[in-house]
Amino acid sequence: MDADLRSVQEARDLVSRAADAQRRFASASQTAVDAVIRAMAAAAATNAERLARIAVDETAMGVYEHKIIKNRFASEFLLDYILPMQTVGVLREDRTRKVRELAVPMGVVGAIIPTTNPTSTAIYKALISVKARNAIVMSPHPRATKSIVETSRLLEDAAVGAGAPPGLVNAMTIPTLDGTNALMRHKQTAVILATGGADMVRAVYAAGKPAYGVGPGNVPAIIERTAHIEKAVADVVDGKTFDAGVLCSAENSVICDAPVEQAVRDAFRRERAHFCSAEEKRALERLMIPPTGKGINPDVVGKQPQEIARQAGFAIAPDAKLMIVELSTVGRDDPLSREKLSPVLGFFVENGWERCCERAIQLLNYGGLGHSLGIHSQDRYVIDRFFEEKPAFRIVVNSNVAIGAVGYTTGFAPAMTLGPGSWGGSITSDNITPLHLINIKRLGEEIRPYVDPLRGAPTSARAAASLESRRTPAEPPDAPLPAGDVQRIVDQFLAGFRAGRR
Repeated sequence: MDADLRSVQEARDLVSRAADAQRRFASASQTAVDAVIRAMAAAAATNAERLARIAVDETAMGVYEHKIIKNRFASEFLLDYILPMQTVGVLREDRTRKVRELAVPMGVVGAIIPTTNPTSTAIYKALISVKARNAIVMSPHPRATKSIVETSRLLEDAAVGAGAPPGLVNAMTIPTLDGTNALMRHKQTAVILATGGADMVRAVYAAGKPAYGVGPGNVPAIIERTAHIEKAVADVVDGKTFDAGVLCSAENSVICDAPVEQAVRDAFRRERAHFCSAEEKRALERLMIPPTGKGINPDVVGKQPQEIARQAGFAIAPDAKLMIVELSTVGRDDPLSREKLSPVLGFFVENGWERCCERAIQLLNYGGLGHSLGIHSQDRYVIDRFFEEKPAFRIVVNSNVAIGAVGYTTGFAPAMTLGPGSWGGSITSDNITPLHLINIKRLGEEIRPYVDPLRGAPTSARAAASLESRRTPAEPPDAPLPAGDVQRIVDQFLAGFRAGRR
């Protein structure tokens, strides 16, 4: 109870501190803003290895070398993309329509940071928030508090050193459910930027604030008969094993076109994949699926395949990169067809791209709707059908989906928060950037006068006449207009209205 109360008070104090800093930073020039984010990105990149080590040691998840890559991606790589963005002043001006658009910061961003990608997500969310002249308060996952708080401290120090007011970057040190709710519901929290499981995303949207909520993915990767098999398999293995499979964009199942099944199996074995026996698959199900049947056992998340096999009661080769379980259905009868957050990959065989397509849709509907999908093919017709018809908003072609979807191997916007759109219960299907964290104020000037059908003159002309009437003695009111004059005025109004619409 003490921890809950202290957590709630800390959330309130940090939001007040952030709101005060943001008010002062709201008037910063684009040059000043960019100097601050340069300093923050440089500090994160310089400390990429140290932060990666803290994250791995604290969470016991993932791969140290891969977390370094993610920290650099969220700092140097992201900076290159967002630095040219204009987030201060007039963004656009349409001289023809006489409309100007002005960037306005949202205020305080409440950010939920996951245990799977703690330091990289903290860097990314802080940079895009400050680029948009917002402040940020982070609520860490309890099992990643140390690494997220240290990342926040590092970024705050860099920002202040570059001229930002103290308080732009903050992290709770006592994260509890009550404290996180206090952060999300605080009257000065303007928007919530959340990454985590489905239950967390539902709680975010229930907080009554504008929110970008991003939950799980269950990414299928299709190897179609025209694919370059060796590269396709290598891409899937690299994606599934990157940081031990903790990215929500990581491949969770491969769907193999029947004519190339044997070639695909052979390629996976050359990549040191372990194909599980039926008994080993059942042992993994017992270990990985909680008694409730929901989610995944946290004790296997981000672990190496040898450790997962040991927990399940069997052994695999010391050099095995991942385990493959053969699946025939999607859903409760084959529970490992869900997102697994570990180097365990489902394997389906279907005959023809249409059947592969159907299986991919089933997988997306089983916890990954709207997220991401991979297609390995040289047939442009097949690729286009996947692009047009599949219920995923990131279609990654002939690449590693895990880091392709976040914009590392593709031209997508670099992001650690990937919107699954309305299909996945989110307000956006975008990779989230600073432009999602600004409001746009618009100024519009009159371009077509209003014509009152009863009075036959534009409002501006009537206003001028009214002014003139105050300068001269009033005259007796006019007699009622003849019917013909009324019709003429109506015709003039309608003609002017139609011309305006054109």
